[in-house]
Amino acid sequence: MTEDTAVKAEPEGAAAPTRLSLPARAARTLVLASVFTCAACGLVYELALVALGSYLMGNSVTQASIVLSVMVFAMGIGSLLAKPLRHRPVVAFAIVEAALALVGGLSVLALYAAFAWLSLYTPALVVVAFLVGALIGAELPLLMTLLQRIRRQEAGAAVADLFAADYVGALIGGLAFPFLLLPMFGHIKGALLVGAVNVVAGTAVVLWLFRKEVGRATQAALWAGMAAVLLVLGGTYALADEFEVSARQVLYRDPIVLSKKTPYQEIVVTRQVSMSGRPDMRLFLNGDLQFSSVDEYRYHESLVHPIMSGPHGRVLILGGGDGLALREVLRYKGVRSATLVELDPEVLRLARTYEPLASLNGHAFEDPRARAVEADAFSWLRGLNEQFDTVIVDMPDPDDVATAKLYSVEFYGLVKRVLAPRGRMVVQAGSPYFAPKSYWSIEKSIAAAGLATVPYHVDVPSFGDWGYVVAAPTEEPPALKLASDAPKLRFMDEALLQASTVFPKDRRSRDVETNTLVHPRLVEYQQQEWKDA
Repeated sequence: MTEDTAVKAEPEGAAAPTRLSLPARAARTLVLASVFTCAACGLVYELALVALGSYLMGNSVTQASIVLSVMVFAMGIGSLLAKPLRHRPVVAFAIVEAALALVGGLSVLALYAAFAWLSLYTPALVVVAFLVGALIGAELPLLMTLLQRIRRQEAGAAVADLFAADYVGALIGGLAFPFLLLPMFGHIKGALLVGAVNVVAGTAVVLWLFRKEVGRATQAALWAGMAAVLLVLGGTYALADEFEVSARQVLYRDPIVLSKKTPYQEIVVTRQVSMSGRPDMRLFLNGDLQFSSVDEYRYHESLVHPIMSGPHGRVLILGGGDGLALREVLRYKGVRSATLVELDPEVLRLARTYEPLASLNGHAFEDPRARAVEADAFSWLRGLNEQFDTVIVDMPDPDDVATAKLYSVEFYGLVKRVLAPRGRMVVQAGSPYFAPKSYWSIEKSIAAAGLATVPYHVDVPSFGDWGYVVAAPTEEPPALKLASDAPKLRFMDEALLQASTVFPKDRRSRDVETNTLVHPRLVEYQQQEWKDA
C-alpha cells in the first residue's frame, strides 16, 4: 500500500485505515469542494431567513440580529453535539447534511406558513434559525475528521484548508443569493434548490468517496434517505407556486390580481367590486397599503395642491412611483417639467403598462413634461446639481433603517440644497393619531435641517387621520393655501386646508427626538406605535 492511497488513523477513536478509490490529494480536494458547497448553501439559508423577515415584518436590522445571533449560538451548540459523532464521521455527516438540506430547503416555506396562518413568525424564526445553525455547526468537526482520515495533517494546516474552503464558499453563496437565486427563483423555490444542491454535495460525495467504510445496509439506508429528501424538496418545488398564492391571499382582504417580487420589495395589487359596482383597487408594498382607488384622491390632493401655491415651474417628486401624485402635479399648466425619482423599476413599469393603474394615474408618464428616474433618492440627490421650485416627498413609511434614512435630517438637508430660493417641500409624514411620536419626529427632523415648517392633517378613510408637513428654507413658515390656478378638486378647499393645521390636544407636538442616519429613532417609534395601534 503506497502512501498516497493509504488512510492514516486518527488519534482519537479512528476507524481502521481504509483504501480509497482516489489518491489522497484528489480525495482531499473532493472533500474541500464539499466544504465549499455546504458553506455556500449555509449562507444562502441565513440570508433567505433575513430577507424573508425583512419582507414580512419590516425592520431588517432586527431580523438580521435575530437570525445571526441565534444561528451563531446554535453553531456552537452543534459543534459540541458533533463531538461524539466523530467515531462514525461518514454516516454522521451524511445524516447531518440530509437533515440540513431538508430543514434549510423548507425553512422559507415553513416560515411563510407560520406568518400567514398561525401568526407565529418570530417564534418559528428562532426555532428554524436554531436548527439550521446547529446543523451547520455540526458540519465542521465531522469534515475535519474526514480530512484527517484521508491524510494526517498538522492541526493548524488542516484548519487553514478547511476554513479557506468554507469562507470562499460563503462568499459565493452570499453573492448568488441576491443576484441569482432571489431574482430568478424567488424565496421559496430558491431555498428548495439550494437544499437539493446541499444534499447532493454533502451526502452523495462523502458516501461515494468513503463507501468502503460503510456497510451495504447502511449505505442503502443513507442513499434512500438522500433520495427521500430530494423527493420531498422536488415535490415541494412543484407545488411552491400554488402554496405561495394561497398563503399570500390569506394576508389580504380582497382578491389578489397581481403579485410581483423584485430585488427591492414585494408588490401586490388587490381588487374588489362592491355591491354598488364600485371597484376598489389597492396597492401594497411589502404588505403596507399604498393607496385605495376609492379614496386615494383625498391623500394626493392633500399632498400636492397646498404646496403648488408657491412657484411650481420645475417640480421634483421623490417616491410616488404609482404616478398618482404626478397626475395631480401635471394638472397645472404652469408646470414646465416634473421629475419623478423611484427606486424600483417594476413599480414604474406597472404605473405605465398595467392598465388599471395607468388609467387611475391618467397615463401621467406619457405627458411630455414628465421624466422618470430609476434611482435611490438619497444617492441621487447627493450628485444633483439642479434646483427645483417644488419638491414632493412621497416615500413609504419609515418602518426600517432603509426607509428611515429618507426621513432623516441629512436627507432633508439634501432636499434643502436643491430647493430654489423661493422653493418649498412637502412630506407625507404618517398618522398623527396612530403614530404621533413618528409624525412629530419627522416634523422636528425637517426643522432641524434648517427649514420652516407647517404641519397639517386630513382624514383619508383607508389610512385614518393622515399628516403632512410643508417646509421652506425661510425664517417664517410658508403660507398654507391653494394656488390661484388650482384645478377643480374633489376633496380639498380653502376652509378644509385652514382647518387641517389644527390638531386636537392629545395629538399636538410632543417631546421627541430627531431622526438621523446615526440614530434612526423613527424605526423605534414606528415599531412601538403601530404595534399598539
